[in-house]
Amino acid sequence: MAKPCVFCSIVAGEAEAHVVLDEPSFLAFLDVRPVFQGHVLLVPREHVETLPDLPAELRDDFLEAAQRLATAVKEALGAQGSFVAVNNTVSQSVPHLHLHVVPRTKGDGLRGFFWPRTTYADGEAASCAARLRDVLA
Repeated sequence: MAKPCVFCSIVAGEAEAHVVLDEPSFLAFLDVRPVFQGHVLLVPREHVETLPDLPAELRDDFLEAAQRLATAVKEALGAQGSFVAVNNTVSQSVPHLHLHVVPRTKGDGLRGFFWPRTTYADGEAASCAARLRDVLA
């Protein structure tokens, strides 16, 4: 039996959350394991697992809600900016689309991505870009 989706439980009012935005298509609430205080998660009420699964009719409103949350963390919490991110499958702790809005302040200790960096060998960047363009066309 599949484990129930914790975000669907929050949306349904079956699990507690500190809700900061409650709209017909979306809900935003504080992350229970925040990077910094005020770390917000924006989720669609409809269960979709990843950003590519988000129905087209919800895309603009989802981004608009994310913009409002990014503004709110600055105004309400005195943050200088924010980090906004979405994981798709890999590193996605809950398999329900969620966008993170993390308040940021210069010198807060967050050092960007902790990912190893690499370089392109001769011709690899052009080849990679071409493959992406072909799929997007």
